[in-house]
Amino acid sequence: MHPEDRDTGDPSAAPEPEKLPAAERLVETGGADGRPGSGSGFVPPEGGFGWIVVFAATWCNGSIFGIQNSFGILHMMLLRDHAEPGDQGSQFRVAWVGALAMGMIFFCSPVVSMFTDHFGCRKTAVGGAFLAFLGLLTSSFANSLGQRYFTYGILFGCGSSFAFQPSLVILGHYFRRRLGLANGVVTGGSSLFSMGLPVLLKKVVEPLGLARTFQILSAFMLVQALLALTFRPLLASGMGRGPGVAAGKAAVPGASGSRCQRGLAEVKKYFNLRVFYVVTYRVWAFGVATAVLGYFVPYIHLINFVKDQFPETEKEWVLLVCIGASSGVGRLVFGKVGDLIPGVKKIYMQVASFMVLGLMSMMIPLCWVFEGLVVVCIFLGLCDGCFITIMAPIAFELVGPMRASQAIGYLLGLMALPMTAGPPIAGLLHDYFGDYHVAFYLAGVPPIVGGMVLFCVPLVHRRMMKEEQKGEPDDHSMDKMLKNCTNGDMLPGYTDMETHI
Repeated sequence: MHPEDRDTGDPSAAPEPEKLPAAERLVETGGADGRPGSGSGFVPPEGGFGWIVVFAATWCNGSIFGIQNSFGILHMMLLRDHAEPGDQGSQFRVAWVGALAMGMIFFCSPVVSMFTDHFGCRKTAVGGAFLAFLGLLTSSFANSLGQRYFTYGILFGCGSSFAFQPSLVILGHYFRRRLGLANGVVTGGSSLFSMGLPVLLKKVVEPLGLARTFQILSAFMLVQALLALTFRPLLASGMGRGPGVAAGKAAVPGASGSRCQRGLAEVKKYFNLRVFYVVTYRVWAFGVATAVLGYFVPYIHLINFVKDQFPETEKEWVLLVCIGASSGVGRLVFGKVGDLIPGVKKIYMQVASFMVLGLMSMMIPLCWVFEGLVVVCIFLGLCDGCFITIMAPIAFELVGPMRASQAIGYLLGLMALPMTAGPPIAGLLHDYFGDYHVAFYLAGVPPIVGGMVLFCVPLVHRRMMKEEQKGEPDDHSMDKMLKNCTNGDMLPGYTDMETHI
């Protein structure tokens, strides 16, 4: 009998596996071999093949965000190719190329969540990486900004989204107690790309021209398409399956109704809004979406600002290396620190990172020496590392592992519009005022406001806990329900067809 064919009881009555003593955990998982499906709980292996998955996820995060974080150099190359003398709107139009790509990474995320849950992490990530490869490759043959809006902004951006999000979700299949550390390793290791790519682009690739640059960058995504084959989901041990339910199949509400009702039930199953029933998640998502309006502005415009402020320097690429290096250190350090901070108190780390990031953005125009910009970029990288590495653990804390895919997807989707709009608005302000001072001052305001909103999340959670202890029904009961219910019978990113793989 295959493991997933065994009947199990109600998982809601069992404590979480990671809180059980060792002996009870063996009973929970059905034996010392820890095979999934032997009991009502699921205990991730906390390593083993998971470290190979971590390597693949590291390459995914590094290649995507290394390219995006180095866009300041691509921005200068695009300006030389597409800007006309005396054109006052060139900064605004060229900034849309990079902003569209970053925006699409997040805008597609809710759809990626549905694909991840329906087709699995592996298929979604492989397809996304190959689409990103095609986007970069075709960008090398484009000869107008309009074409590059589509090839780089849309194709590369969408493909990156479909490759990136499964790399976050798959870690939850292999790690729970060490999830923060795994995220720290993935995001910290990927920072090596953010350090190395600016040097590669400036010293080696830029002299070859824009077309060759896009072709070389496309090779990174082709490698990712191969590495994503390691994203093998683990079975969630038949959690929540009662007698009479076929292996890998969940009873779909409305299955006995009309065809329209069945179709609607399937859509709700894979593309639902239940995570928004959790008040703390709603506040958190709104705060993060507010903060990222100014988040991406330095990555797009910093290099051009240095050219305006320090025309004699030829080491502007050093700033991107500093951001990448400090971001890597921050992701490793804060990933481990996040494991030590219990529950939703992890959000205080994001509060601090957004506050400091906003202040650093405002400090950029005040740096009258190049060394001052180096210090600012180090702090920007540390804040970036903290924000990125703690995002997935917070989502798991707020809605539980079974809704983490939707939670991350909807959050990234909400981030899309403000993150896309920020850099073009900064470019428009530069074209209007003739410098970047006002643009960077205003870019620092949204992260500070967003940090203030996030500060309320633990307070709201504490109030809900007190109300629950008094026996008053509130949305926190929905929070607990979400942590005990499953997406079908399986962890996010697992599909029926992968049961026997």
